[in-house]
Amino acid sequence: MPLASIPSPSQGVWYLGIIPIRAYALCIVLGVIVAVWLSERRWRARGGEKGTIIDLAVPAVIFGLIGGRLYHVITDWQTYFGSRAIKEPIQALFIWEGGLGIWGAVALGGVGVWWWVRKRGISLGAVADTVAPGIAFAQGIGRWGNWFNQELYGGPTTLPWGLEIDVAHGGEPGVLYHPTFLYESVWDIALGFALLFAGARFRLHHGRLFALYVAGYTLGRFWIEGLRIDPVGGVDHAVTFLGLRINQWTSILLFVGALVYLWVRRKKDDEEFVVPLSELPDPAHVSGQADPGSPDAPDGDAPDGDGADRGRQDDDPAPGEPEEVPDGDAVTKGKK
Repeated sequence: MPLASIPSPSQGVWYLGIIPIRAYALCIVLGVIVAVWLSERRWRARGGEKGTIIDLAVPAVIFGLIGGRLYHVITDWQTYFGSRAIKEPIQALFIWEGGLGIWGAVALGGVGVWWWVRKRGISLGAVADTVAPGIAFAQGIGRWGNWFNQELYGGPTTLPWGLEIDVAHGGEPGVLYHPTFLYESVWDIALGFALLFAGARFRLHHGRLFALYVAGYTLGRFWIEGLRIDPVGGVDHAVTFLGLRINQWTSILLFVGALVYLWVRRKKDDEEFVVPLSELPDPAHVSGQADPGSPDAPDGDAPDGDGADRGRQDDDPAPGEPEEVPDGDAVTKGKK
């Protein structure tokens, strides 16, 4: 028996009266709070309006939760449907029991963000770069929900940080397992700090910092996924293709896509809008001037024509007109 190990929690649900308080949900919520707080600070540092990220988080989280659950159910459909299903079909909706695919969460959450920024008239790339580090931190925090649910673990190990898994969750007495949830949590948090450094050190705009996040996350997810033994895509075994699990293939595709994006957009450096165009100040009004010809315009701003002559008497010479000189004695009037 190993001298050291990581115990799994004996429970992941507590009750406040009849209301269940689930650790998995608390970890997700805490991750979202940290991501929104950090992203809001970064957005305001870029010159964006206060509250923009908070408003944006509503559709992003709603779409993201739906997308994450859809990805999980689609890739693990045999868990809920078919003759070998171990859960009832209705449980596919029970998001609090665990099961969120990050790929679906980012994809559909991105649709929610795209819809919102298009409506507001700000740059999608600027938003994506702003929230990238926060997403990485949120994932690192959210992974601890898998610890409470005793899921997302790897093969047997004798390492001192091996994870204990109950028999009810697929473990064997006296056997320790790779804590892949912990590996990914550490990787994600390290990635978040790396993105903060890269964003401050280099000009990674127009979605390039977000692409770096995708490349960094998928790189870690590929090798961590290879350690897992939980059945993704099947009931008692993981579905594989050419020896790789579903999520490993997804990681490869997204990693390559992120590198291509970074290369294609490497020289793009035009302006990004962090404030809606409709709310930008009119250059003609920066000092509070009124439009020429408006009732509030001063005399000096009046256009040519009748308005330009406002305040001039009818018998006064117009600007540029020579003044008439009277004939005769009038010119000598006043001379001594």
